[in-house]
Amino acid sequence: MDLDSLLHSTFGTTDIETLDPVAFDAGLERALTAFGVETDQGRRFALWVLLHALGHAPDPEAGFKDPVTRRAAQDYARAAARLGAPEGP
Repeated sequence: MDLDSLLHSTFGTTDIETLDPVAFDAGLERALTAFGVETDQGRRFALWVLLHALGHAPDPEAGFKDPVTRRAAQDYARAAARLGAPEGP
């Protein structure tokens, strides 16, 4: 999954810092919706990582039924927390 493609398809730009609050919220809503309906595990995980980076990812327990993917999300969240990234809402 290419981050620039994911950002562009979700927010209409690769530079989300340039978005006004309304456009950002609309993109965030698109990302949350896409995460909820995505069936491809790789794309779903990429959406979750994006949401996590933005501080809006669901808890891995609620977001992933597959135990391997859930564990990967938990590991990612712990690693990101060690680097100072947000842990979620």
